[in-house]
Amino acid sequence: MRIACPFCGERGISEFSYRGDATPRRPSGDGAEDAQAWENYVYLRDNVAGPMLEHWYHAGGCHAWLEVTRNVLTHEILAVKLAHQPQEPQTHG
Repeated sequence: MRIACPFCGERGISEFSYRGDATPRRPSGDGAEDAQAWENYVYLRDNVAGPMLEHWYHAGGCHAWLEVTRNVLTHEILAVKLAHQPQEPQTHG
């Protein structure tokens, strides 16, 4: 399997570390959530059979976090993008 890093180009899977499902969203932590929201976040995951959005880290390259859409049945990479866009430097003046 090969992943096309936006910075480094196409690379072998051995350069990347898999984090997992990119869709769960952490509860905000403002105290408004109940224990059930945290239990769902920590323990409940969908068992996807097909395209899945995943986080991958380019450990052997540019150290970028990527969002990879991969078909978990065929391992076909459908899309790759940066997990977070770099922020523009702020100027003071």
